[in-house]
Amino acid sequence: MLDDLEKRIIHYLQGDLPLTARPFAVLAERIGINEEELLDRIKSLKEQGMLRRLGATLYHQRAGFKANAMVAWYVPDDKIDETGFLMATFKEVSHCYQRKIQEKWRYNLFTMVHGKSKKDCQDIVRRIAEKTGIKEYILLLTLKEYKKTSPGYF
Repeated sequence: MLDDLEKRIIHYLQGDLPLTARPFAVLAERIGINEEELLDRIKSLKEQGMLRRLGATLYHQRAGFKANAMVAWYVPDDKIDETGFLMATFKEVSHCYQRKIQEKWRYNLFTMVHGKSKKDCQDIVRRIAEKTGIKEYILLLTLKEYKKTSPGYF
C-alpha cells in the first residue's frame, strides 16, 4: 500500500515537470520534503514495481509535426520481436505495440508515426516497410486530436 507521502509524490509526478534546471528540487519543495528524499522515494517506488517509468510528452504539433498516423501492420509471429524492435528504432516512431490478432482484424503490430505532412508520414511508412520487409499494413492518418493527457491517479 502507498502511504500519504507516496500518494502526494505520485500526484506531482503525473503532472508537468517544472521547466527548470532542477525540476525535482521544485517538486520536493511543493511536497514539503527535500530533493534527496524525493529522489529516494521515486527510486523505491520504481524498485517496488509501483512506478514503471517517468516519461515526457512531446506536443508534436507545437514542435512542427503537423501530421501523424497510426499504422497497423501484419507481421508473422516468428518475426514479431525482431520487427517490433526494428520499427521502434525509427526516430519518427513514438509508439510501437504488439496486439493479439482478432478474428476480423489480422494486424498485430502498431506504430504511431509523426511527420510534417501527410506525404511525409506516407514516406516514413514506406521506409519502414522497405527496411523490415513487411508489406501488409494499413495507414490511418489522424484527422483531429481530441485528447492528449496522461492518466491521473491521486
